[in-house]
Amino acid sequence: MRKKVAFYTLGCKLNFSETSTIARGFTDEGFDRVDFSERADIYVINTCSVTENADKRFKSIVKQAQKVNSEAFVAAVGCYAQLKPQELADVHGVDLVLGATEKFKITDYINDLSKNDFGEVHSCEIEEADFYVGSYSIGDRTRAFLKVQDGCDYKCTYCTIPLARGISRSDTMESVLQNAREISSQNIKEIVLTGVNIGDYGKGEFGNKKHEHTFLDLVTELDKVEGIERLRISSIEPNLLKNETIDLVSKSRAFVPHFHIPLQSGSNEILKKMKRRYMRELYVDRVSKIKEVMPHACIGVDVIVGFPGETETHFLETYNFLNELDISYLHVFTYSERDNTEAAEMDGVVPMNVRSKRSKMLRGLSVKKRRAFYESQLGTLRTVLFESENKEGYINGFTENYIKVKAPWNPELVNTLHQVELAKIDDDGLVRFEFVELLSH
Repeated sequence: MRKKVAFYTLGCKLNFSETSTIARGFTDEGFDRVDFSERADIYVINTCSVTENADKRFKSIVKQAQKVNSEAFVAAVGCYAQLKPQELADVHGVDLVLGATEKFKITDYINDLSKNDFGEVHSCEIEEADFYVGSYSIGDRTRAFLKVQDGCDYKCTYCTIPLARGISRSDTMESVLQNAREISSQNIKEIVLTGVNIGDYGKGEFGNKKHEHTFLDLVTELDKVEGIERLRISSIEPNLLKNETIDLVSKSRAFVPHFHIPLQSGSNEILKKMKRRYMRELYVDRVSKIKEVMPHACIGVDVIVGFPGETETHFLETYNFLNELDISYLHVFTYSERDNTEAAEMDGVVPMNVRSKRSKMLRGLSVKKRRAFYESQLGTLRTVLFESENKEGYINGFTENYIKVKAPWNPELVNTLHQVELAKIDDDGLVRFEFVELLSH
């Protein structure tokens, strides 16, 4: 009987791409992959350490697996497994915990699949995480996440990512292009570039700090790969998003006019405390440059509320800054203390109820911003790539500039590109449209 393996991924797009790579390793070893809700011999949970919630979620996911098969072997990998290996190993039912360097070799650690009396830990000192493992994920038929870079050399005071993933390092250009060609050969229409700090691409291509290529070189070459209809940059630091990259996207064949740029705070004082590498003036400059060459571009923003020392004045500075900025939506994070970070030791702790009030205000602003952006695009011609899910009788899709549209369910639309005219915003906030022409099957 072939053994069965199931996966659960917490966290970011990068984790999804790595889970897929780990899963392909299991398939090569003769395992059959099944859904996490099904009975499996081994359950692998790829963890995240960005929010406190991820810690609690982990325990409930282990329970979920044990409910389906109490005899199953449970392994934890990923960021949280690197940061707090013993904590995960102590969770009832966990048999194996693998840190940053070991996760891609998981099949080497699984010999007999018999339950352990206690969780076995294999985790390295994070300094040893200095080699690169390329990966990409194919979650559905329409898009894939392609990892181009891992780790981070920045020292933001709230962040555990450098502790969890190690130094900044990159895939080689040839490997990224090869992965992109493999993805496009599977009739996947969109590739999302992902990494921890992708604007830093090129660093560590040779396992050291030597650069042969830059992020601009990477996007220039990817734009030439045939068969990819769309390329999307997932998230890029404002100080690493150069004018040349913005210009390239504006003239590109495949790169779409959608940028996600972390801001974290609209107050220069708080940005300094966070040890971000820019001031708000640079952020304004990036947004203006994008809108100058691509007025229809979608710009998403990450922002953190409740950072230590954030007064009501600082918060209102952030709120007003974002309110006046020509952006399209926000991802709002409520600050949570992480062990071994500078911020966790700082004075001026913001009470939880204040953090959640600020978070609510910014989420409300995000709804307004998204609506205003959608309204500005009504009457324009856009290209939609349709998704594969039937959502209560409707099919959704996204325009190149990240507007979510809906139409009555029609399986023939799945994974096709159509030119449409955006017509009106529905009650649920999604956009209705008129078909203009079919662009690609």
